[in-house]
Amino acid sequence: MSSSVEQFDSWLAFNAPAALVIREHLTPIDGPDGALFPPTFAPGDKFPGGYNIDPIDGEQGSRNVCLIDSVGSQANRIEPIFAEAEYRHLVPQVIIRAGEKEINILDAGHRAGDALVRCSELQETVQNAFYDVLRGNAEPLARIAPTSLVFGVWDSRDTQAKLPRLVSSTIRAFDVRKMTRGAVYIPPVDYSSLQVFSEAEKAKAEGQGKSPLAQRGFVHNPASAAHGGVIADGGVRRDASLSLAALQSVKAGNDAERTLTLRRYILGLALVAFTARPATYLRQGCQLVRDTEKESRFEVVHGDGLRTPADLSHQDALAFASVAAASFGVGEDRTVEFNKKKATNDVKKKD
Repeated sequence: MSSSVEQFDSWLAFNAPAALVIREHLTPIDGPDGALFPPTFAPGDKFPGGYNIDPIDGEQGSRNVCLIDSVGSQANRIEPIFAEAEYRHLVPQVIIRAGEKEINILDAGHRAGDALVRCSELQETVQNAFYDVLRGNAEPLARIAPTSLVFGVWDSRDTQAKLPRLVSSTIRAFDVRKMTRGAVYIPPVDYSSLQVFSEAEKAKAEGQGKSPLAQRGFVHNPASAAHGGVIADGGVRRDASLSLAALQSVKAGNDAERTLTLRRYILGLALVAFTARPATYLRQGCQLVRDTEKESRFEVVHGDGLRTPADLSHQDALAFASVAAASFGVGEDRTVEFNKKKATNDVKKKD
């Protein structure tokens, strides 16, 4: 499909719609009554650890919501697509070489705000770009790490510059029943009979998961009542949004023409990310596909609450993004070196 750089200017105007939203129903590959495994979280802040399940009708209520994939996790799955052959022309490919390893900035945990970037030859360039963000000009950052303007960025360890997240996606399961599972490790031989240790030591260690013999696999080691996934009686749903209102905060200083060109570019990237087919494999025991028996929604949400169907395919988004990127002028690809001295100084909180 042919596309023009002005195609979505109505979404960039002062009275633009508030957002685009996608709500799609998912199901485990085993079917709607199949078990799926949410992520497990460490304990902290009065959270006991394990699955993140929130009661919504009080502690005694039967209804609940279980987090299957967080906003950050979804972003980590989507953003790296811009390193793939079909999309890499849309953004600069910035590689940091650390020893024998090469890391694309798209794969760094905090992207432009990551320690790996801060401790490379890009330190001054990225720092200046963040200072420009504080002064109301996101254009320099868009020439180095434009997806940071799509998925949000906070330079929390240096300049404190912050830009909002435009594209958000979360997967939740509803009305879940927790499952448990058990297993036991049985060693292939009786090591006590081989005089590796005594019968008394064996008897003391069996069933004690923290004992050295159990941890090293020399004795029987049962694991009972471990996390066994959940069954979502209320279904699984992915909710995604692209905030057009937040895009209004992205500026290239006081230059209206350059700001429009910048916003077109960032909108193109955001539309590509937003319409990309999500990964079906999230983790072991959690592979989700679209539930074709339930209707999904893709809508434009207006400021007055009106919702209208959105008619935009992924290929349409890619075509527009390519035109907008060419108009903006994508930043240069570069490969830079990790700098050990910068890292040492950063740890010591020195310039």
